[in-house]
Amino acid sequence: MEESVRRSLPVNDARPHIGLPAIHRQPPPPRPANTADPRLSVASPRPPRSSDWESGYRGLVVLGDLLATTAVVTAGAFVLHGFGAAWPMTQWLALGTVIAVVCALPASRAWNPRVLGEGAEEFRRLGRGLFAAAVMVALGGLLFGALAVQPWVFAVLPAVALVSFPQRYVLRRWLHRTRRRGGCLLPVLAAGSPETVRDLIARTRAESHVGWRVEAVCTFTGEGDPGSGELDGVPVVGRLDELADHVRRGGYRVVAVTADQYWSPRKLQQVAWDLEGTAAEMVVAPVLMEVAGPRLNVSGVLGMPLLRVTAPTFTGGRRLVKEVVDRVGSGLLLALFSPLLLAIAVAIKAGDRGPVIYRQRRVGRNGQPFTMLKFRTMVVDADAVRRQLLDANEGAGPLFKMRRDPRVTRVGGLLRRYSLDELPQLFNVLTGRMSLVGPRPPLPEETKAYAADARRRLLVKPGLTGLWQVSGRSDLTWAESIRLDLRYVEDWSLALDLVILWKTVRAVLGGDGAY
Repeated sequence: MEESVRRSLPVNDARPHIGLPAIHRQPPPPRPANTADPRLSVASPRPPRSSDWESGYRGLVVLGDLLATTAVVTAGAFVLHGFGAAWPMTQWLALGTVIAVVCALPASRAWNPRVLGEGAEEFRRLGRGLFAAAVMVALGGLLFGALAVQPWVFAVLPAVALVSFPQRYVLRRWLHRTRRRGGCLLPVLAAGSPETVRDLIARTRAESHVGWRVEAVCTFTGEGDPGSGELDGVPVVGRLDELADHVRRGGYRVVAVTADQYWSPRKLQQVAWDLEGTAAEMVVAPVLMEVAGPRLNVSGVLGMPLLRVTAPTFTGGRRLVKEVVDRVGSGLLLALFSPLLLAIAVAIKAGDRGPVIYRQRRVGRNGQPFTMLKFRTMVVDADAVRRQLLDANEGAGPLFKMRRDPRVTRVGGLLRRYSLDELPQLFNVLTGRMSLVGPRPPLPEETKAYAADARRRLLVKPGLTGLWQVSGRSDLTWAESIRLDLRYVEDWSLALDLVILWKTVRAVLGGDGAY
């Protein structure tokens, strides 16, 4: 999920939006027949690049799911019934549970290579498949009169989920580490205007976990940067009207079509036809490229493929589930961490005899202010001293941050490194003013500087953790922080919340970006 988690929304961002404008230029004149172009000198198509790692990784995922299911079901059989008189029936229930999982996961496309290793969709499909397996087991028990099916539905299959999700995550982490070292990447040919192609190249380099590496470019003129024949170090191999020929010769696995006035529906359709029979997957970046996940659906209307963009979900059943999880989860965490909370309070009080809790006004959902609770990590008169340190501000935008803030106490530095100072915010979650996962709670002076698009982050409750927490924390720029918050607002889902909560543990233990 890793993360995966980080497709961004353009907010006050100078990067170009990738789209397909309707105005078209005339294609450049064809080269004379007697002019040889060295870029087209390959006589025969190159075979597709090796994708052994794709099938190998998918095989590891399938094997891991099967082993997890078999091990948990076997252990469940012995725990529930042992070798007693009901052992024959237990064997049938165990076999039926394994068969249900094996049928439900591929039916839910939980093993589809396109979702493996990136984004929350992989975990969403895995959860959907295991839920379908539970329904199948329950219906099978009713059909065949196996009244002892309840423990298998409500205990064994949830235990399968508790094992399957972490093992999927471990495999994903291994894949992402391999991609950061340059392995397990799909070769990409990008086709579009130089500006949008540069944006794509920068994104693939910054987010290697996606698994793309732009190895070649086609532009309208067939030219790159003046005097180099490249765009950001990637060779320009030809013009847009030569795209299909270069794909066949280069053996690329992905053709990423970005914005250029040359593209029209007819030309894109022709490119798609020309790529049939190759191993290349054609990917067209829509105008709304930053909206992703369950909000995008393609359907045919009046014989035309239309991209439907549904509105973000701020109410309804899923939000009710989120509210219940927030309240129950915060209560359980407060009970679990109560000894730690007491120990931190004693350490702060012993440090300088000041108050243990720092109260600060923040802005919540729909712009409503509330008092956020934190453990005090600074000296008592920190707010007054701040005015003397404004020239040393290292924060982005309206944020005030210093890597070596002299106001931070010795105990406070340790609490900040591991985000322990945030634990009292569980009381804010319990009272309904915050959520476990959401945008960063802003200060009132920050919201006064918001542009209209940035104010959308106030449509949901602020969170104890969020995409900002697992993506760099204080190392993020102001624009990146807002982008991540808006991406969460636009593409929120329960699966995304689970991925963020899981990744928060690693971010907190690592202490990266915390000061």
